[in-house]
Amino acid sequence: GGGGGGPERPAAPGTSRYILAVLRYRLVTGLGMWGGMFALGALDQWVGRGAPAYGLAPGIVMLVVLLAAGAMLAWELTGLLTQAGLRPSRVVLTVAVMAGTAAPWLLPLERMTALAGMAAAATASIGVLVLALLERCRTRTTRGAAGAGAAALLAFAYPGLMLGMLMALRREHSAWVVLAVVSVVKSCDIGAYATGRAIGRHKLIPWLSPGKTWEGLAGGAVLAAVIGLAAVAVLRATGTDEAEMRLNLWKGAAGGVLFAVVGQAGDLMASLLKRDAGLKDSGTAIPGFGGALDVLDSLLLTAPLAYWLLQAG
Repeated sequence: GGGGGGPERPAAPGTSRYILAVLRYRLVTGLGMWGGMFALGALDQWVGRGAPAYGLAPGIVMLVVLLAAGAMLAWELTGLLTQAGLRPSRVVLTVAVMAGTAAPWLLPLERMTALAGMAAAATASIGVLVLALLERCRTRTTRGAAGAGAAALLAFAYPGLMLGMLMALRREHSAWVVLAVVSVVKSCDIGAYATGRAIGRHKLIPWLSPGKTWEGLAGGAVLAAVIGLAAVAVLRATGTDEAEMRLNLWKGAAGGVLFAVVGQAGDLMASLLKRDAGLKDSGTAIPGFGGALDVLDSLLLTAPLAYWLLQAG
């Protein structure tokens, strides 16, 4: 007798072979995505050198990428809110997200002050609210007006302004700083997933996200601290910006831990919206990960923290 040929059976969900297969797939996909970000960052840095000569802020390439990501997020957020019982306009939500994303970049260089930035954000939010209410008037009915306005302002702030904080960060630092922040945040996601799957026993918030564990959070924080320290070391060694060369190694590690905790809170924030809509994933745009919100949720809430930490030096 001999062993049968035949195809190998796929690993059952929950088994170690299945977890390793998922980790391998996510690692390969993640490395491909990071390589793409590195290439776009290099292009953005190169284009940004000549931007001030034309009265433009640096970061035009990054702006285009984030606007594309914002359009995907608006599409998914529209679906989530529709499933939750609201009736938002996909067009209005897309405009709202893009307005929040672009607002920090569109402010002229010579008028870039804290007060001007606040006024620009306030003006954009008012415009978004008026647009949402006008769109609802198009139907000649008052039903759903409050929900439409609330949905538009939600889209403007989340994810619009949160992506906009990455553009604010880019205006004051190199593209490499933004990529370093992204790398630290996503390293926490990888560390949390791997550690949680391997030794996770104690649930973090079981009613909201049953898969997350305290052990996973700890593992993610450790990896983020290591990547944060390494990122600062690379920026200090290769950076041309004085602020980058003054970065402290241990602050990089501490920042990594902070990014890990806040990033996981951002993940849970997205889970709150998804659970309200009765969905596990926000979409299917990115195989193996879900939707754009499933990939970017931890980064959205971390972006404002990263901006202010770097402002504080």
